[in-house]
Amino acid sequence: MEVNHPEALAELTAAFYRYEKALMDNDVAVLNELFKAAPETVRYGVTAAEHLYGHDAIAAFRAARTPQPPRQLTRTVITTYGRDFGTAWTEFTRPGMTKIGRQTQAWVRFPGEGWRIVAAHVSLTLD
Repeated sequence: MEVNHPEALAELTAAFYRYEKALMDNDVAVLNELFKAAPETVRYGVTAAEHLYGHDAIAAFRAARTPQPPRQLTRTVITTYGRDFGTAWTEFTRPGMTKIGRQTQAWVRFPGEGWRIVAAHVSLTLD
C-alpha cells in the first residue's frame, strides 16, 4: 500500500481545506456534503450533545448550530493510505481560548462522490 500517493494526498488536502473554509463560513450545505450521507457516519464533539450517529443527526446539529468564531490551525497532518482512504489531524486555537482544540477526521473516496468524512472527533485539552 502506498502512503501519501501524490494525487490522492493533493485531493484529500484540498477536500480538508474546503471543509475548513465551509466551517469558517458556516456553509452548512458544503459541510453536509462533505460528511458521508450514511447512517454509519459518526461525529463526536466536545459535549455529549455533540455525539452524533448518522448523517441525519450530523446535518440536524449543523442546521441548529450558531456560526463558530474564527480559529487558527496550528498543526495539521494529512495522510493517505492507498488512493481511497486518509486521515486529517489538526490542532487549533480561537481568540481568547486558552485550551487547544483537536480535530480528527477519517476520509474515504467514494466512486461518483469524491472524498467524504466517515468519522470525526473534536476535543479540547483538559488543562
